Amino acid sequence: MKLIIHLLATAGLTCSLFTSPGMAGDLLVGLITKTDTNPFFVTMKDAALRKAGELGIELRTFTGKDQVDSEAQIEAIEGLVAAGAQGILLTPSDPAALADAVRKAREAGVLVIALDTPFDPANAVDATFATDNFRAGELIGTWARARMDASAKAAKIVTLDGYEARITVDVLRNQGFLKGFGIDVKDPGKIGDEDDPRLVGSGVTMGTEAGGRAAMERLVRKDPGINVVYTLNEPAAAGAAAALKALGMENDVLIVSVDGGCPGVRNVATGTLGATSMQYPLRMASLGIEAVVEFARTGRKPENTPGLDFHDTGVALVTDEPVSGIPSLSVEQGLKECWG
Repeated sequence: MKLIIHLLATAGLTCSLFTSPGMAGDLLVGLITKTDTNPFFVTMKDAALRKAGELGIELRTFTGKDQVDSEAQIEAIEGLVAAGAQGILLTPSDPAALADAVRKAREAGVLVIALDTPFDPANAVDATFATDNFRAGELIGTWARARMDASAKAAKIVTLDGYEARITVDVLRNQGFLKGFGIDVKDPGKIGDEDDPRLVGSGVTMGTEAGGRAAMERLVRKDPGINVVYTLNEPAAAGAAAALKALGMENDVLIVSVDGGCPGVRNVATGTLGATSMQYPLRMASLGIEAVVEFARTGRKPENTPGLDFHDTGVALVTDEPVSGIPSLSVEQGLKECWG
């Protein structure tokens, strides 16, 4: 077994080539993630490499310079098609921007599977392995409302979202959280059309700790009475928590998030986060690799979870303050399962 690293100057693209002796039918699979700095995508890549080794296939992995680097992802798709890849696993930075490149790949006979972030429409790809992101948001919203009890009626809520260009995962988690908290979301496919007075602000974080901190600082200046914070992911939550701690507000604000990585679960243990919705990126990557192998062998494409337009890889609420009627994992359980 050997690992060869290639750094491609164009578009800041990073590619890794993993090969294993005795590869089954010289099968080539590509994995394209958003970034190599977010632990979620690093975990996904590691899982894909392990599964490729188990199955004896060639895996090439690519990532852009940041989470919105669509040009690098398009270049990776085109390169994999030219190289004769049978399958591409993709966490799209911007599904709309990648739609044409994905269409051409599928027309060339490549199986394209979205991981984590769905396309709209879902049939723009051959399959999607993902968290039910609306459900993930709904779980933390329902928990937060129950945790606040009567004071939920007078909550001052801010949402720390992902990007200015609203991608599907951003919208689904945000709208799920608001619905769970009991807010009329109007159009569930749109962020920002709500008129509930409890919503006092929102910020774009790029899904990063620095972005979460900057957005939180700005929003506290706007309304220092904020007492509920929803974040797209745990890096943004960590940034928000750091900003609140620096202002001496860490005990006055309830933060909830989505991810379920081990650092995030530990933040639940310390009370930095009230609760988080755990995803399973290891499962997404492994199932994706297996699906490409099955497609190459039989021509069969993956099936969706009944009632959904994607294959649901699972979600679980993690908190040490369980609420009656809302299934959850304890921190101890969460640390055993985090991202598994």
